[in-house]
Amino acid sequence: MALLPILQYPDPRLYTVATQVRVVDDDIRRLINDMSDTMYAAPGVGLAATQVDDHRRVIIIDISETRDQLQVFVNPVVVAASGTATCEEGCLSVPGIFDKVARAERISVRALNAQGESFTLGADGLLAVCIQHEMDHLEGKVFVDYLSRLKQQRILAKLKKQKRQIM
Repeated sequence: MALLPILQYPDPRLYTVATQVRVVDDDIRRLINDMSDTMYAAPGVGLAATQVDDHRRVIIIDISETRDQLQVFVNPVVVAASGTATCEEGCLSVPGIFDKVARAERISVRALNAQGESFTLGADGLLAVCIQHEMDHLEGKVFVDYLSRLKQQRILAKLKKQKRQIM
């Protein structure tokens, strides 16, 4: 079990575009295991490799109540999207901050699993939101980038204040 440090907004490394995974091997599976330990400990429902300063196209999600239904997406690509839904989102890289973001209501995503096998999954609701949110990280985007400049400035000020209170 390895807990990885989670990058905190506005760390510039969060804006790095992730590269394709060439082969799903033991190294990638170790990353997936470390990411899952980190996500469950945080606790969160999703994590992108970018958030743990590994810039390969890997995301994990577990929206189950029992926290035992880990979903792995290597090199995910949205192949279809429809509708629009606005949902309140939070992020392990932006602790304590929540705001509404509009995303596709339904998506179909193609990816590789932890064994390197290709699959396509249809998703809606929370799962669709989580997949899109985590895929944004792979593109170097954080959910606060969808918000107004004023909200972004307020978030930065709040995070700085939180950091001062911890020290």
